[in-house]
Amino acid sequence: MTAAGLDLDRLSFDRGAHLLLQRALADLSPGDRLAVTGADPALPVHLRAWCREHGHHVEADEAGLSVVRGRADLDRWAGAERAGDPAPSGVVEAPPARWGLAARGALVEAGGPEPRFDFGHRDAVWADVAPALYRHAASAQWDPDQAVDWTAEFALPAEIEQAVVQVMTYLIENEQAALVIPARLLGRIHPHFREVMQLLAVQTADEARHMDVFTRRALLRGGRLGTSSAGGRESLATLLDEPDFSMASFMLSVLGEGTFLNLLEFLERTAPDPVTRRVTGLARRDEARHVAFGVAHLHHLGTIDPHLRTRLRAAIERRHDALIDTAGLNQDVFDALVVLAAGSWSGEAIGRGWDQVQALQAEMDEGRRRRLVHIGFPDDEATELSRLHTRNFM
Repeated sequence: MTAAGLDLDRLSFDRGAHLLLQRALADLSPGDRLAVTGADPALPVHLRAWCREHGHHVEADEAGLSVVRGRADLDRWAGAERAGDPAPSGVVEAPPARWGLAARGALVEAGGPEPRFDFGHRDAVWADVAPALYRHAASAQWDPDQAVDWTAEFALPAEIEQAVVQVMTYLIENEQAALVIPARLLGRIHPHFREVMQLLAVQTADEARHMDVFTRRALLRGGRLGTSSAGGRESLATLLDEPDFSMASFMLSVLGEGTFLNLLEFLERTAPDPVTRRVTGLARRDEARHVAFGVAHLHHLGTIDPHLRTRLRAAIERRHDALIDTAGLNQDVFDALVVLAAGSWSGEAIGRGWDQVQALQAEMDEGRRRRLVHIGFPDDEATELSRLHTRNFM
């Protein structure tokens, strides 16, 4: 039986003496003794109380106080297990519910709560690029007050300013849907897949920032927001109804936000003022990350799920059927895009603006087809499905 000693001097248990005691006991085996001395008058009372709580025993004799090390603290961790490995390579396919909110790689004590998460399998949410995308997203955050010169001087004809306001109103509406969807999904993911959670958290912050800057640009010259069509809101509402992570990622990021990349690039190119050019350019960079993750996740899932394409096709067709009787893109938005591309009200300019908006829609279609092919659809099917995408762009 080993004998060891610990002198606590004036340190009391209400000021951290238990830390030194724990450290000394950790080197002993069950049954070994630790002689404890100290100048605190309450030491005998506090020592007995602490040892009783932690499964040790205190004996007193002429020499003073001795702690006999128990094994309760060892038994406590007897059934513990590591929750995978902290590195992304340590992600397991199906983390058990008992790991719950434990940090990935932590030693998890047995017997804790078992919270349930809807998306508890790696393939339901994962993409190998998620960790890198999160690091990029975290480093690329921007402050609207610093990144945009809101005091830039410019003057626009009233009709051109009205067109900008209408487009900004449309963008705000779509960004609100793009915020709600990842926010809803976020809390349903097992925390073991933390890089995906972190990426979606930054994505919601991106969308909140986009809503902010688009609103500020719309109101910059003291005007009122534009119109919101029933058909446009109905198109966005169908995105909110998709409960499956992969299907929601497909409809929002691969198709909707992918199409919006073309729109934001168009707006950055045709912007009649520096503020509009800046906010659409900044938003486009953020949206590119959202699209990249959605495409990567669906590509990953497509390599292991032979039925994925069937499910994706059904989702597109279901949404198309639900929206077939709606008016599609708000006419005010379409006309505003033509006016912005035209830059003036001459017949020649309007015709040129019209042609540019038609070219934009062709670019959107080409981009959708390219992404559909990347996640596994043959060219002809990708072409067919792209044409079924909502006329409201998102």
